[in-house]
Amino acid sequence: MSQVFVDVGISLDGYLAGPDRGPQNPMGGVSMQLHEWLFAEKAFRERLGIPGGEEGAAGPLIRRIFDRIGANVMGRNMFDEGEASWPEEAPFGCPVFVVTHRPREPWIRPGGTTFHFVTDGFEAALALARAAAGKKDVRISGGADLVRQALNAGVVEEMTLHVAPLILGRGLRLLDGVEPGKFALRQTDSIEAGGVSHITYDVIGK
Repeated sequence: MSQVFVDVGISLDGYLAGPDRGPQNPMGGVSMQLHEWLFAEKAFRERLGIPGGEEGAAGPLIRRIFDRIGANVMGRNMFDEGEASWPEEAPFGCPVFVVTHRPREPWIRPGGTTFHFVTDGFEAALALARAAAGKKDVRISGGADLVRQALNAGVVEEMTLHVAPLILGRGLRLLDGVEPGKFALRQTDSIEAGGVSHITYDVIGK
């Protein structure tokens, strides 16, 4: 059976994005600070159709993550920021279900990505994603509010955090609002690559 997982980059003090984020300022202007390691990797640049990059230690992890995804679920704020900055061939290559209060017709992009806009809430979007993913896994792509909803709902089975050695001090923290005692974490993997700690946990419901 397919898994539901989270895979996100954060700062050392737990921030997923900076302040004043929006379509004209994606992730509050800290995307490259948090993800500099990612853009240096050949495996990720291949996904975006960008030449160059190095075959670094994180390459196998990046490829493994992309290969397992059959569908994504994301929040509308993340979509709005991404729509303004993603290349024409959006870097998903599979269905993306956007949780939103604003209806919109499906947005079909080159390369196999179609964005579907779900107005019936997170659980409905997740059910559609599970059906679309088949035997592959469902990634909760973000943003922070949607990750928290998924964790609080008890549906996340695995979480990988890419922790950059960066202190932001303000912005949007990933785990603020997660219900204490809702689940436990068991670390299953940890590697250091590109100056970043890549830590994977099983998420165990209580």
